[in-house]
Amino acid sequence: MSKIKNINWPSVLFICGYHALLLALLPIYFIFFNPSSMLIWSTVGLFVASGLAITAGYHRLFSHSTYKTNKVIEFIMLFFGTLATQGSALRWSHDHRLHHAHIDKDDDPYSVTKGFWWAHILWMFKNETPMDKKSITSDLRRNPLITFQHKYYVWLMVAANLFTTALVWLATGDLFGAFILSWVFRQFCSHHTTWFINSLAHYWGHQNYSTEHTAVDNYILCFLTFGEGYHNYHHTFANDYRNGIRWYHFDPTKWLIWTLSKLGLAKNLRRSKETRIFSLMLKEHKEALIERITNSFMEKKAEAKEKTVQFTESISEKMTKLQTLAKEYKQAKKDALVMPESIKKLSLEIKSLKKSLKNDWREWRRFSKSIMRLKLKAA
Repeated sequence: MSKIKNINWPSVLFICGYHALLLALLPIYFIFFNPSSMLIWSTVGLFVASGLAITAGYHRLFSHSTYKTNKVIEFIMLFFGTLATQGSALRWSHDHRLHHAHIDKDDDPYSVTKGFWWAHILWMFKNETPMDKKSITSDLRRNPLITFQHKYYVWLMVAANLFTTALVWLATGDLFGAFILSWVFRQFCSHHTTWFINSLAHYWGHQNYSTEHTAVDNYILCFLTFGEGYHNYHHTFANDYRNGIRWYHFDPTKWLIWTLSKLGLAKNLRRSKETRIFSLMLKEHKEALIERITNSFMEKKAEAKEKTVQFTESISEKMTKLQTLAKEYKQAKKDALVMPESIKKLSLEIKSLKKSLKNDWREWRRFSKSIMRLKLKAA
């Protein structure tokens, strides 16, 4: 009886209900109707807009405060976030902050340690965690737009979806298609791609930055979730507005936030220092290589381990020196008494050290690959 009382029946009925509705009506639609290109692109457009509102709005703006923006952009994020039907920004951020604070522990609302399907969907079938600790979201509670959306969320969610469905219907003349594709199917895709971050992104992938939590970088998920698949990085550097830190990393959310900043619509973009990122990455790679060497058939294990340690220490020392020089250079440019020749000398030294570090990092990657190709002993 206690288990039944602990079930969130509105959530169960809503999620199971729309899945059943989609399963029943989608085949019927494709048997008797042919979706127009306008309907298809409208569905894709709403999926992208609502998805980016979750990643750039609910996640990186409201949950982590990785940048600041104005009320107009906040309103747009809240509108399309409401359209995504993933709860209010206040509730979403509350649960997500708990997830980060207690990752993989009992207080983590969607801990993957309780199973893949628990993290993916079943956690929502349990009664919601009380939001009695207001300090968790005290900053968001001071925002009238967020509190208004939270108070009237259900009505706003229904109204937003009815409004966009009506617009698609007017544009296409296809009411059935507008309902089943631009609303129900789009909602299905939005839900499961987001839920995959809670489940698959803690289950299958690479741990490039930290092994202290279950989060992984899953490059396939990046394409489905607008850059959220770099999840090991995110859990290691949660206050960074980026998830994909390289220019070639597929992170449309990062590009959107950066573009907003260039248009003067976002400011105070927070990003982790390169030296800290590479220091952690180096530490994790060193431990992984030493473990690989220990469990391999390699004959000269001691020499290989020593080379691994020397490599990491050399790179770490250069990174520390680079950080020190960067501070000196910044201070020298502010100090009117420092001669231009001294500033130029510091600049050249920094450039030389960066080049040396780049070469060392290239050699380190080659060395790492050779070690990771070693055959392991049978367990």
